[in-house]
Amino acid sequence: MAEAARVLRSPAVRWGFLVVAVGLAVWYVVDAREQLAEAAAMLSVGTLTAVVVLGFVYVWCTLIAWRAVLADLGSRLSLRDAVSVFGLSQLGKYLPGGVWNVVAAAEIGADHSIPRHRSVASMAIAVLVSVVSGAAVGAAALPFVSAGALGAWGWVVWVTPAIAVVLLPPVLNRLIGLALRVGGREPLARPLSWGGLATTTSWSVAGWLVAGTQTWVLATGLGMTPSGRTFALAVGGWALAWTVGFLVVIAPAGAGVREIVLAGVLAGSLPGVAAPLAVLVSRVVLTVVDGVLAGAGLLLARHGVRRTSGRFRGSPGHHDPDR
Repeated sequence: MAEAARVLRSPAVRWGFLVVAVGLAVWYVVDAREQLAEAAAMLSVGTLTAVVVLGFVYVWCTLIAWRAVLADLGSRLSLRDAVSVFGLSQLGKYLPGGVWNVVAAAEIGADHSIPRHRSVASMAIAVLVSVVSGAAVGAAALPFVSAGALGAWGWVVWVTPAIAVVLLPPVLNRLIGLALRVGGREPLARPLSWGGLATTTSWSVAGWLVAGTQTWVLATGLGMTPSGRTFALAVGGWALAWTVGFLVVIAPAGAGVREIVLAGVLAGSLPGVAAPLAVLVSRVVLTVVDGVLAGAGLLLARHGVRRTSGRFRGSPGHHDPDR
């Protein structure tokens, strides 16, 4: 077991993970080049610029939400270190399985003296908050979404209250403690607090509003009528689509599933092929943003801003906080 852990944490495996994840993300963008060219011909430069900016703001909100959880659990990171850990780890979303971004965050976080079990707990909590808040935002948009548009995925909204109970700190802390005991890990030094949960939830909801605004800007640029109703439709549709895409773990970063749900929600308000085009452009822009953030994280790591030597460079003097 120790030998397997050593292999998985070797520089070669880390670089292999990075290369494969980047390759899959690039393949997705290149594969969609014809549809992207079609969408670009229909959108103004101002609209495309706004979409890209909103994409960066959305990803930044998710980063700050995760950083808030990590700080609440006892590990405070500077923004530069947070970009390094979060940016690189998010490439794991593009690998099938739905867990590789968590694994990557734990390994890269160890370079910053963050215990691996704390990294895993913080990422799991941040994702759980995203899922619950996303479903809640989707539920708030139900008056603007037809039952037919939700299709077979409407159940996600209705199970949200049950999932939300798990987020209550007294419940969640007990579940995390149990999982750590079963896994043979030490308990968290600091449990999740109500304040930490509130901060993380606020940033997650802000992220949904920003991502929904991005979708709305795209959709109106492709022919959807600008109105309060269509804005609510775009915000709620995106949040619900992301939640469903996350729950279908076999799809890398929810690819395919998210597009089907969001296109179904928007189809009644967009002409012809505009709905799938809006979904595609949003996905590609966020993929590019993830890539830029990962590149920034790698540059920060390679220029020595980490407090300890980075394993991506194979430093022999690395401190393992779980050892």
